[in-house]
Amino acid sequence: MNIILKPAVLALSLMAFEMVNAQTQVKHEMFFVNGNCEQCKDRIEAAAKIKGVKKAVWDVQTRVLHLEYDSDKVTAAQVLRKIADVGHDNAMYKAEDKVYNNLVACCLYDRNDVPKEGQNLIETQAFKPSENSVKDEHEGHSHAKVEAPTEAGNEHIGHNHSSEEKSKDIEGVKITKVGSPTALNKNEVGLTFNINSKELLKAACCNLSESFETNATVDVSFSNAVTGTKQLKMLGLDQKYTSLTKELLPEIRGLASAYGMNFIPGKWIGGIQLTKGGSTVTNGYESITGQINTELLKTHEGDATELNLYADAEGRAEANITHTSQLNAHWSQSILLHGNSTFSDTDMNHDGFLDRPKGSQLNATYLLNFNDLDHSGFGSHFGINFLKDERTGGQVGFDKRTPQKDQDLYGVGIDISRFQVWNKTGYVFKGKPYQSLGWMNQFTYHQQDSFFGLRNYFGKQNTFYSNLIFESILGNTNHKYKVGASYMLDTYNEDYLTQNYKRNESVAGAFAEYTLTGLKYTLVAGARVDFHNLAGTQFTPRLNFKYDFSPKTILRLSAGRGFRTANIFAESQAYFASNRKIEILENGGKIYGLNPEIAWNYGVSLQQEFKIFNRKSSIVADFFRTDFQDQVITDLDYSAQKILFYNLEGKSYANSLQVQWDFTPIKNFDVRAAYKYYDVNTEYITSLRKAPFMAKHRGFLNLAYKTNTNNKGGFWNFDTTLNIVGKQRMPFTQNNPAQFQLANYSDAYATLNAQVSKNINKDIRIYLGGENLTNYKQKNAILDAKNPFGNYFDGGMVYGPIMGINAYLGVDFKF
Repeated sequence: MNIILKPAVLALSLMAFEMVNAQTQVKHEMFFVNGNCEQCKDRIEAAAKIKGVKKAVWDVQTRVLHLEYDSDKVTAAQVLRKIADVGHDNAMYKAEDKVYNNLVACCLYDRNDVPKEGQNLIETQAFKPSENSVKDEHEGHSHAKVEAPTEAGNEHIGHNHSSEEKSKDIEGVKITKVGSPTALNKNEVGLTFNINSKELLKAACCNLSESFETNATVDVSFSNAVTGTKQLKMLGLDQKYTSLTKELLPEIRGLASAYGMNFIPGKWIGGIQLTKGGSTVTNGYESITGQINTELLKTHEGDATELNLYADAEGRAEANITHTSQLNAHWSQSILLHGNSTFSDTDMNHDGFLDRPKGSQLNATYLLNFNDLDHSGFGSHFGINFLKDERTGGQVGFDKRTPQKDQDLYGVGIDISRFQVWNKTGYVFKGKPYQSLGWMNQFTYHQQDSFFGLRNYFGKQNTFYSNLIFESILGNTNHKYKVGASYMLDTYNEDYLTQNYKRNESVAGAFAEYTLTGLKYTLVAGARVDFHNLAGTQFTPRLNFKYDFSPKTILRLSAGRGFRTANIFAESQAYFASNRKIEILENGGKIYGLNPEIAWNYGVSLQQEFKIFNRKSSIVADFFRTDFQDQVITDLDYSAQKILFYNLEGKSYANSLQVQWDFTPIKNFDVRAAYKYYDVNTEYITSLRKAPFMAKHRGFLNLAYKTNTNNKGGFWNFDTTLNIVGKQRMPFTQNNPAQFQLANYSDAYATLNAQVSKNINKDIRIYLGGENLTNYKQKNAILDAKNPFGNYFDGGMVYGPIMGINAYLGVDFKF
């Protein structure tokens, strides 16, 4: 058995806090233990549970072992020695090479990737060890010990230990979780990025649509010059082809497609998991370009209440209150409240139209969590949400209280009511941590009442979703499987102008997924079959493969099929603020007379980690191709006075290439640079054309710097993001009069966002930021804006920012 010869790292990794009961001598300590995945978790926890250990829980993300033991019967050194014996380096011992090399591929962690000052897991302000080291008298292994600081963070700490451990004095040591704001999960077979709350603090992040402005993977853009809404694009395709879930439950889909990104406030978000390419079949059939899952704030340690106040220079204000608390040993709750209002007339381009609508939103969520997985094996999560959102846009001075037909000014009104209730319950079988049963259920009610000038659109949607998943192994944990069944019922009732469209979509499905883990590879193969009452039987296979050439060089391959039903009115509201006439070219399908959309997605990526100037750096290069077998085309090119909807006849595809480089040139200074290339083509009635509003070339640069934390928990953060967007093809407008025609391609442009924040202490944070500091504004964003009821009015031809420079100020208080 070898010793880890890095005493400072060992000392910093060891103990975060200790609770000693004088009568029972039960201690609770935290230790760094290296590992990668759930198999590592099973192995570490099993090795740790020797005589005298009350509880041993290892966290995969932080790599921290929470150990509760009777110090009269066992020492922490004995436990950590057992863990090293099964192959896991830890705060005291290093595993033998032959034991480490015999671990399965997904468990081969990077042995050089241990916490350093200011990185990953542990950050220190002062480190002053005594001359004595801690000795294990039986084995002769030396190791260092770290004691937790008092609240002041500077007091001299010393504790008494058993006869096998001598005390060690440390001054002013502060143990904190730092973590990378956006991290590519090396353990995941798919290309999955974990975005935590630290990343969300880099920008205003008023809602989910703004949570990706410092992320290179997702493109964020305005979709309409009148409603001011933002949409996401991934792999060169519209947001509707990405599965957007909340708590792994269906969220932004159907009638919520246009405005749903505004329904999840940024301050409510606990974390985001973003997967490029086909995701697991257990989450459904709708994912084509990937999945974005949002996790809401939940209680982890202790109670916390936070108040956030925000305002910008153009008359938007919002308030957020979040409260998480531990009710008892098993129950915890979260109360999430949000309100926002836009009350000023913003018209930066002086075209007479509001650049963003005025209005307000009230949003409330309550979460209740039960966790008894360690004892009974049961856990459950309950949530309920109410939302009311009202927006008014159009020409400056429009009066929403007066019917549109009774006034000359053009107006837009959008009123949305939404209610959700959901539950997720799981059971882990006693003595079988690899075997579990989970059941998820959700009901959603969504109603939208809206008008765009003289064009009315009303819609109601009720959705019930249920998903049952059983997970276990075949022989050993190298062979895992999941099987399950799901059911979804959507009822739609839409009114567009004088037409009514009603339909019920009932989908029963079954799925299976198998995971094979080898020495250096992991294979996940899954398939599901869904019986759709309108779209027929649909088979959805998906395959993901990961090969670790080394812990620093990882290759991923993916392939899969997805299908979805298009909601042509809800998903095309960006073009409703125009006088284009809508025509549906039916082909006998049962959904608006059209067939569902079906596509195949293929991907390959290479992740390479290396060091520059002895600092960690990584490059990720990925290429994805999406081929549509069938697609509902939204044709803006046939005529400048029409929108045509019809099924694809021919080919439609999207190629996406991205190269991203993350590195830290100096301490606390992070750089993320990316280049993206898109080649998106669709065969329209007239010809094969480039997709409109899609730049072929994009550049991205994010710079983030953080100062050292002082003894009050205070520090500065500086963040700036540059986006360079190449020229984009514009829809055909040549049959308009010359003054209302657009060029074939837009101009290239760049936007710059920046933010400075000051954590005064651990409870108060102030931030000041600016958006679109390059002040680029699209010219003629609205065609024939002076005559909105004329034939050539069009507010949907948007390729760039509508608003210029905008400053904002916010403050966070924790109680």
